[in-house]
Amino acid sequence: MPNTENAIHKGFGLLFEMGCGKTLTAIMIAGTAYQMGKVEKVLVVAPTSVCSVWPKDFAEFADFKANIKVLMGDKNRRLKLLNDLDNFPFKALKVAVINYESTWREGIFEALYDWDADMIICDESQRIKTHDAEQSKAMHKLGDRARYKLILSGTPVQNNAIDLYSQYRFLDPTIFGTNFYQFRNRYAIMGGFNRHQIVGYKDLDQLIQKEHSIAYRVTKDEALDLPEQTFLQRYITMTGKEKNIYDRIKRESFAELENGGQITAPTVLTKLLRLQQYTGGFLVADGQEKPELVSRGKLNALEEIVDDYVIDAGKKLVIFARFRPEIDLIGKMLEKKKLRYGSIYGDVKLEDRGDIVKDFQTNPETMVFLAQIDTAGLGITLTAADTCVYYSVNFNYAAYSQSLARIHRIGQKNTCTYIHLITEGTIDEVVLKALAKKEDLAKTIVDEWRNYF
Repeated sequence: MPNTENAIHKGFGLLFEMGCGKTLTAIMIAGTAYQMGKVEKVLVVAPTSVCSVWPKDFAEFADFKANIKVLMGDKNRRLKLLNDLDNFPFKALKVAVINYESTWREGIFEALYDWDADMIICDESQRIKTHDAEQSKAMHKLGDRARYKLILSGTPVQNNAIDLYSQYRFLDPTIFGTNFYQFRNRYAIMGGFNRHQIVGYKDLDQLIQKEHSIAYRVTKDEALDLPEQTFLQRYITMTGKEKNIYDRIKRESFAELENGGQITAPTVLTKLLRLQQYTGGFLVADGQEKPELVSRGKLNALEEIVDDYVIDAGKKLVIFARFRPEIDLIGKMLEKKKLRYGSIYGDVKLEDRGDIVKDFQTNPETMVFLAQIDTAGLGITLTAADTCVYYSVNFNYAAYSQSLARIHRIGQKNTCTYIHLITEGTIDEVVLKALAKKEDLAKTIVDEWRNYF
């Protein structure tokens, strides 16, 4: 009998660099398969901060009926959402989105396996590069059952070529087999103590040829029709407790403004400032001056980007944040990862700033530039990076616009990518919309302050 395994279980890799449209392409593939009658259920597995992007991208790009559920919350809520998808009475592509860390949890893995998705999309597939990690093993089992599979990644090979095995074990086991140690012995040169360390590689041409036999690579350099600037969002979902605190701060601020007599821009902006500090993870308790860290949602999302983009892809990154406690928190995270970075904020002397910028621009070991947006958003050149993350922004469009130009200026050879970290359902979304309209909140807010609370 002919081997039908590969014919039944089709897999393909979209190895697109950030901003080159891998999510859009995946939605097009899923939609085409749905319209051809080959796919009814799609499971998307993604990093936590990317999960909320998928419903928004489906809404924007899909020209077909789709019902999307993001499986977040406790186990019972996730299982209920999956069940709701199954019971949806109208004809539509059913899409379940879940984060990697949840796929192998007791009760959830079994439910996903029984749901029996026709297609599984593994977004940022480098998340399963470690072959014996729990989430990797869960994805291999789920993938073995699915008829169609996609991996999406700008950095499929990260620290070493061995990273490919687990991703392709999910995608198509016929390419590199199902035994990690056979794969390692085939392509890695072992050495060190008891020959347990990979000291080099062999036959890499063959490995790359096999990799690309079921994958398509797109880099920013090749994507000639990319806009000069690409804007992306990563979303952070607050826990129920965090949302309750946010809503309380919002209500109190509204009440104070409503009953506070004359409304001025400074008074409104001060109240908004408190909300924005909270979405960054900090809260100034009543009677206290020092902000206290109460949430790590944004920091975790930023850490995912740093891992993917700086550590794994080896690219330089600019990070802007508005508040000093955020700068300190991010700095500690970078130090923990042993990443060399330059930092400019209000307390850094003017005469020292030029050397800090020069070091980032010219020193290949300085991978990150971390800056306070009000301090370093003007007049400096950071073209050694083509990607910038906004941990938080200020309310001034002119200052925000100037900060965009730090990487998008003469000397920049690549398309510039900007990633905004946004806490869902908060002031972050409102401010970003205002900035997109090129509004300066300090000028427009007095008459429209109720729209912001």
